[in-house]
Amino acid sequence: MSKTADAIRSADAHSAHNYHPLPIVVATAEGAWMTDVEGRRYLDMLAGYSALNFGHCNRRLLDAARAQLERVTLTSRAFHHDRFADFCTELAALCGKEAVLPMNTGAEAVETAVKTARKWGYEVKGVPDGHAKIVVAADNFHGRTTTIVSFSTDHEARDHYGPYTPGFEIVPYGDLTALASAVTSNTVAVLLEPIQGEAGVLVPPAGYLRGVRELTRERNVLFMADEIQSGLGRTGKTFACEHEEVVPDVYILGKALGGGVVPVSAVVADRDVLGVFKPGEHGSTFGGNPLACAVALEVIAMLRTGEYQQRATELGDHLHRELNLMVGGGAVTAVRGRGLWAGIDIDPARGTGREISEKLMELGVLVKDTHGSTIRIAPPLVISKEDLDWGLDQLRSVLAE
Repeated sequence: MSKTADAIRSADAHSAHNYHPLPIVVATAEGAWMTDVEGRRYLDMLAGYSALNFGHCNRRLLDAARAQLERVTLTSRAFHHDRFADFCTELAALCGKEAVLPMNTGAEAVETAVKTARKWGYEVKGVPDGHAKIVVAADNFHGRTTTIVSFSTDHEARDHYGPYTPGFEIVPYGDLTALASAVTSNTVAVLLEPIQGEAGVLVPPAGYLRGVRELTRERNVLFMADEIQSGLGRTGKTFACEHEEVVPDVYILGKALGGGVVPVSAVVADRDVLGVFKPGEHGSTFGGNPLACAVALEVIAMLRTGEYQQRATELGDHLHRELNLMVGGGAVTAVRGRGLWAGIDIDPARGTGREISEKLMELGVLVKDTHGSTIRIAPPLVISKEDLDWGLDQLRSVLAE
């Protein structure tokens, strides 16, 4: 039995089967490349769903982590530590906000944002206790906790996990009229992804985010932008909302904030929003730990150079030009996305997204399918143009079969 087969067999025997990974067992990785236990190399065109925006084993991030590992890694929030203030200050400044509430995973950050909006609604807006409503979009993906799947329209994520948490109104993504109709005096927030990643990298109609911003401001409702996948350089801007010059009331961040080294997430807003929390009302043992803060501080410093946003813009323009040339050739029916992020719809007659992903894996390229015959491409922002073109050549080869 090969090393790969043996490792997969052992994993299947001793882990819950809540994922269906491609049959590859990664041993090492650097930049945009991963190497499996057999020594085969693969171009990573997924980047951990944007958690690896800065590539695998980025030296700046590893150096920051190593230096902190020698000092202190965890204090809990029972005590102050010497990286926390800098992390909060720098992240708040990056977002143009006043305060940060750190957590670990993206789902935790979304849960925190939900709690924030409800508390703000009761204590600031004056919504009767227990009556707060949050408007969300169909086909959203904000995580898989019990509360979050309560407002999911994905049956795989939602079915058989009830009873579900009430207090959410679901409207079609990109439909301002439906959104306006759903907002009532008890609405405390609108929670949206500026670009829906899991749904197939869906970009909303031009002017939609601006319209959401205007509507929420007029109705005294918080606009909460889930930038967990779309933020921190992926689309060519620090935040995807910037493409419409929109600043939400609340940023929800994760994935790339930890640089692919440690889990780091955060809710970022002004004091009039995050100020609703008092000691003991919300928290996390690991949230804002010294190791997380050290790595995230380096991520913020890297983003401040603008280098990664520029790379995502330039390489993203090239990526979309090349992908759009494939549309109408009999295999690709549509391409969507922004920056170094694309959803590619494959004619179902040519194969499912899983089948296309497996064929690409055989040629040394790693992507991920979603929703039937759609594949997603989101390479690390450090990928070279030559490697990107090589990966696209492999895609052309598979589609030509």
